[in-house]
Amino acid sequence: MVGLMGRVTGTVGPGLVGEVIVRVRGGAEHFLAYAASSKDRIESGTVVMVVEYLPPRTVYVSPAYDS
Repeated sequence: MVGLMGRVTGTVGPGLVGEVIVRVRGGAEHFLAYAASSKDRIESGTVVMVVEYLPPRTVYVSPAYDS
């Protein structure tokens, strides 16, 4: 999971549990998501990279590209 790219489907930010969709295991799956940096707010539609995975359905993400 770490290093995979995904797209935010529910805003990730301080005090929020967001959602991302990641292509994995031959399909696409939704995961609960937290920002890797506690100060980041990541809006829906942003491409992110998984930096930490906590089984079974939680990931920590950071934006894949600078804006």
